[in-house]
Amino acid sequence: MAVNPLQQYFRQPKIYVSLPSQGIFNTPGTINGDPNQLAVSAMTGMDEVIIKTPDALFTGEASVKVIESCCPSIKNAWELSSLDTDLMFVAIRIATYGNNMTVSNVCGQCGTPTEYELNLNNIVEHFAKCKFENTVHLKELVVKIKPLTYKQQTDYNLQVYELQKQVRQATDIEDPTEQQNTINKLWEELAKVQLNLNIISIDSVQTPEQTVTERVFIEEWLSNCEKEVTAKISEVVGINKTNWTIPTYPVECSNTECKHETNLAIELDSSNFFV
Repeated sequence: MAVNPLQQYFRQPKIYVSLPSQGIFNTPGTINGDPNQLAVSAMTGMDEVIIKTPDALFTGEASVKVIESCCPSIKNAWELSSLDTDLMFVAIRIATYGNNMTVSNVCGQCGTPTEYELNLNNIVEHFAKCKFENTVHLKELVVKIKPLTYKQQTDYNLQVYELQKQVRQATDIEDPTEQQNTINKLWEELAKVQLNLNIISIDSVQTPEQTVTERVFIEEWLSNCEKEVTAKISEVVGINKTNWTIPTYPVECSNTECKHETNLAIELDSSNFFV
C-alpha cells in the first residue's frame, strides 16, 4: 500500500497527561500504553461535528468517540474510569483551543452578564491532587469500592434523568390518589437505581474468613443488611464525589456599582464544555 505523502502533516500530540487513576481502576485492555504519559491531540473537524450532535451527546457516544480519536492509546473509552474522563475532556479542550477558556455568568444581584478567563491548567492540577478513597470499614467487614466506568456513570445519569422527568410529568395527573401512587412508585424506582449504584461500586467484601467478589452475593447482602451499612457506603461514595468535583471559581461582577462576589461552578459535560 502506498504511503500517503501528506502523512507528515497529520495532527501531532499537543500535550501529555497522567490519568488521575493511574490506570489502576480501568478494565484491562482499556488503555494501551503508559497511563502516566498519554498523548492527546487536538480534535479533528469530524470530532467537532460529532461533539455537536445532540443525540450522541445525550447518550455519551459523542464523548467516547472524541476521546478515542484524540487519545488513540485509549482503546475503549466506555470502560475508562469515571475518575479519568473529566481530565480527558480538559486535556482535549487544551489541545484544541489552548489553556484558557471563556466562561460566562450573569450576576445574581444586578443581572449584569460578565465573561471571565479560566486557566484550564488549574483543573488539571486539581485532579493531580485528588485521592480516591476505596476502603469502607464496617466492624469486621472491609468493603473495597471502585469508581464507575464511563459507561456505568452514563447509564446511571440517563436512568435518573428519565425517572426525574416522569416525576415531573406525574404532577400533571389530575386525580390526587393516582398522582401520589405514581410518584411513590417512581421514588421507589429511584431508590433501586441508587442501590444498584452502590452494588456496582463495590469491588469486594472481605470477611474474617474470605473475600467475596460475586455480584449476586453482594447484592443479596446489601438488600438484607442494616441501613447503617448502606448509609456508610453511600457516605464514602459521596465523599469521593465531592473530592473529585472541580472547585468553584471565584468571580466578581463587572458592574462597578455592584461588585457582587460569587463562586462559579465549572461544568465539564461535553454538551456545554466544547460547544
